Amino acid sequence: MAPRTVAIVPHTHWDREWYAAFQTFRLRLVELLDGFLPGLEEDLSYARFLLDGQMAVVDDYLEVRPEAEPLLRRLAASGRLAMGPWYTLPDEFLVSGETHIRNLQMGLARAAAFGGAMDVGYLPDMFGHIAQMPQLLSQFGFGHAVVWRGVPAAVDRTAFWWSSPDGTTVRAQYLARGGYGNGAAIPDDAKALVRRVAAHEAELGSLLVGGILFLNGTDHQVPQPWLGRVVAEANAIQDDYRFVVTSLSEYLNGPDAATEGLASWTGELRSGARANLLMGVASNRVDTKQHAARAERALEQLAEPLCALFLPPQQWPASLLEIAWREVVRNAAHDSICACSNDEVVAAVNHRYAEARQIAEGLSAVARRELASSFAAQGPVVVNPSAHSRSGVVEVVLPHDVAIEGTQVLDAAGAAPATTRRVRSSDVAALLGQIRGQRFDDTFFVTALALEEDLPEPEVVVHLGTVPPADSRVEETRRDLYARLGASEREWYRVRIHRPPVQRLLARVEEVPGYGWRAWSGHQVAATGAVSIEGTTMANGCTTVTADPHSGTFTVDGVAGLGRLVDGGDAGDTYNYCPPGHDLVVDEPESVTVEVVEAGPVRGILGITCTYRWPRRLDDESGRRIGTRVTEVHTRLELHAGQDLVRVTTRFDNQSRDHRLRALFPLPRGATVSHAECAFAVVERGLQAEGGPSEAPLPTFPSRRFVSAGGLTVVHEGLLEYELLDEGTALALTLLRSSGWLSRGPIPTRPEPAGPELPLEGPQLQGPVELRYGLHVGDANPYRLVDEAFVPLQVVTASGGGWRPPAGSALELELDGAQVSALRRTGGGIELRVFNPTPEPATVRVAGRRGWLVDLRGRPLEPFEEAFPLGPWRIATAHLAP
Repeated sequence: MAPRTVAIVPHTHWDREWYAAFQTFRLRLVELLDGFLPGLEEDLSYARFLLDGQMAVVDDYLEVRPEAEPLLRRLAASGRLAMGPWYTLPDEFLVSGETHIRNLQMGLARAAAFGGAMDVGYLPDMFGHIAQMPQLLSQFGFGHAVVWRGVPAAVDRTAFWWSSPDGTTVRAQYLARGGYGNGAAIPDDAKALVRRVAAHEAELGSLLVGGILFLNGTDHQVPQPWLGRVVAEANAIQDDYRFVVTSLSEYLNGPDAATEGLASWTGELRSGARANLLMGVASNRVDTKQHAARAERALEQLAEPLCALFLPPQQWPASLLEIAWREVVRNAAHDSICACSNDEVVAAVNHRYAEARQIAEGLSAVARRELASSFAAQGPVVVNPSAHSRSGVVEVVLPHDVAIEGTQVLDAAGAAPATTRRVRSSDVAALLGQIRGQRFDDTFFVTALALEEDLPEPEVVVHLGTVPPADSRVEETRRDLYARLGASEREWYRVRIHRPPVQRLLARVEEVPGYGWRAWSGHQVAATGAVSIEGTTMANGCTTVTADPHSGTFTVDGVAGLGRLVDGGDAGDTYNYCPPGHDLVVDEPESVTVEVVEAGPVRGILGITCTYRWPRRLDDESGRRIGTRVTEVHTRLELHAGQDLVRVTTRFDNQSRDHRLRALFPLPRGATVSHAECAFAVVERGLQAEGGPSEAPLPTFPSRRFVSAGGLTVVHEGLLEYELLDEGTALALTLLRSSGWLSRGPIPTRPEPAGPELPLEGPQLQGPVELRYGLHVGDANPYRLVDEAFVPLQVVTASGGGWRPPAGSALELELDGAQVSALRRTGGGIELRVFNPTPEPATVRVAGRRGWLVDLRGRPLEPFEEAFPLGPWRIATAHLAP
């Protein structure tokens, strides 16, 4: 019988940041590669090395050692050093699908500078795998994946055919026993190596098919310089195994990677049958998940589409967007977004998300200003940043205090005499510095600016209005006054400010075109579905909401008991929830008050304040929750005119520790399955999860932005964890999970630690917490509900004098149930990425446009003219011709 091939793939698994901060780990990386790379080039017996499948490691090293780039290029070009394809090894469930695409695109682009990336979808330590990963890998040209966690017990071989819901299939190599460290720390002795491999073969048993893939490395492992010698000696002393130092690509594309008799699996991989899934990372550090949701939304749904459609092509902010996306992709690394890291790391992650969001919001504002300057007529214009036409509620500022029927006044100020005050020259300079882009503040523009010098004390005169001036004289005058002020020796000036009457109001607008606009006037106010409040009930003709002054819960369209808060202890860590040995559950408030905050007719708001006595902390010795903290929880229920979504905001000051807070929602009808958004798909899940010896089967699952079950849809901002309870009669949404440990063990839900047993303060999330979600009773499109809740219609104020008509669309799409994932400029034109999250075929129509369908590397597939088909669960990218 021919000897069995043992394919040894030397590697290191390099977490950029985890239980230590990035710079601490980078120092170790530099030390490791400084010592290893020269030896790798000299020792030809050390034939291959995998640099963890992520290009960030290369960039992190070269930032410190730029002189090493030629050496890295030589090793990569010779095939001895494998790089990429990822930029960072991501968590698959906690970031958006678009983030995955940008991650691989960044990794492939960077690897191209070194001769190209490894052609394997390397997924060694992700905490489960999304259903659409095979399709993503295939659209990047990969036919192989390497996985460990999440593989269900039904997969009974070390390789299987893994399919996405659309049918796209890749071959998955399963690291069934030992994961990416199954060949770590190879002994410096040939006989010991043979015994080690024989033991691993026996451990795999009937799972093993084909050769043995032996990954020689683990977390931050230093390469073993004796590897080539020991392999040669092992081959010389026996005939049962053929040891070879190779690469993943060579092994998977070679004859020892079996393709016959393999199991098949379709969809996501979220089982704990043979390796822990660590599902609790979805609910720890909710602040990090909120930062992620806001940054990704600001980039994907605002900055990129608005800049692509409303800025001139030559002003496309490619560099700034690249900076923002790099921060988001760095945070996609599993130990980063999962927040199962020390407090310094999580602070850095949150900061990177904040910087990405700030760039995106700033670019969105630039695009809106450009759009505002292009309209022919003056006045407010409602802008729709979504692909489908929408109605909704907007806030408008008007230069008068005359009541407009059907609107809701938030605040108003009538005509008033000019205000004059005597100030120092430094204060005048500060005032002039405040005026940027003709903006004075959030309400007013500067319409005229002058300096009257023929007075005992010179007077700076500022005229304000709610519409920007059509010319640039204000900015020219501002710069002139600033210069003159700097050259003057005068200490005192007078400042006179003329403010017009003004009111800020809410109005409902109807049918703003997708990726379009519609000018607003008081004559076009929609009276559809006005909100009225009687007692503790508010209604708008399509939705009725009642707050219960006794329980603090609320009723929506006859479904009572919604939003019941249940607080219990948590003896787990950042990786896993674990109930205490003697839990104390608090699910009723001591007192409740309900107040009307806004009475309509455009927006109604009910405020519910509940007072709870939550335990202070968990006593580890007794397993009991001890102490008391009186906590006021403020819940705001918001209903808009004409909409069937109830927006919910919950705020409180968290002074309790070691606990999990969930909101419970009875379902309108019993459910045996839930439907949750994941990357490019809506995934159906049952009531149970599959566990194993290393982890209890907790049926808590992640959703990206929404989950539906039993006639109820919950949309949310970063509240990723949910569970169907009581045999499918209720849904629980985790609002907060506080823990004081990075990892600990053993705990009943996970018998072994998942990382270093380090106490932490950050995951306790002490201090103010604000959480946002929305509820819909019925069967509305959840993607529409998400946009209504978190991507509102926007308002710009046009100065007039431009060319754009009062209503229109910059890109007319008919999506037929498909959704837009990305709209941006690339390659001299606009790139549109869409996906079909349904089992029904769709047709995407792009009015008046033609172009090419391309794969995720941008390679052309086929041309289209105004429309193209999109099969069930398919992802498609279209380059629109200029």
